Amino acid sequence: MTPEQQQRMLDKVKQIDELAARARILPVIVINAESEILPLADALAAGGLTALEVTLRSQYGLKAIKLLRDHRPELLVGAGTVLDRAMLGAVVEAGAQFVVTPGCTQDMLEAGVDCPVPLLPGISSASEIMMGYALGYRRFKLFPAEVSGGVAAIKAFGGPFGDVRFCPTGGVNTSNLNTYMAQPNVMCVGGTWMLDKAWIAAGQWDLVEQSSREAIALLG
Repeated sequence: MTPEQQQRMLDKVKQIDELAARARILPVIVINAESEILPLADALAAGGLTALEVTLRSQYGLKAIKLLRDHRPELLVGAGTVLDRAMLGAVVEAGAQFVVTPGCTQDMLEAGVDCPVPLLPGISSASEIMMGYALGYRRFKLFPAEVSGGVAAIKAFGGPFGDVRFCPTGGVNTSNLNTYMAQPNVMCVGGTWMLDKAWIAAGQWDLVEQSSREAIALLG
């Protein structure tokens, strides 16, 4: 890596830390209809969740990112489920302020070094952490968190990777939220429990807001 790339990676670590401090809980959103985009984001924000990971798991992901960046500039909007360089370029063009991947490849990690916005790579093993570490990554998403060892894995990674912090996602909910957040190497968590499909389908945005507010309250 060049000195310029090393500095960019240091800057991105700081950006992710700022994101995590603001988010604490990062809702992982799948948009199934264009009409859901703004009311869902507004409900989450009203409940205190103002940093959003909009996934590319549906055809509306890119549209949602662009719409939210244009019409809800006060929110911090990132892209999730980014799998390759083509997707990475598309979400950056749409205005994503950060990028999250479910796993990592050497190619995606290298692409993230020169990406203008910070990349949070998904990992589930020490070897994957080492791949990212060699390129300057110090912040990772543990996914799927519960399947990959949960809090026990987070604790174990803390030994060899003392300067690494994680955003566990996958199986995180109100019953284990505080256990994760109590770990010194956890910076925030990702979750979907406040995004009940039945609520969204019925337009029950008040329930989304209430669930979000209750989750924030659990953190104290």
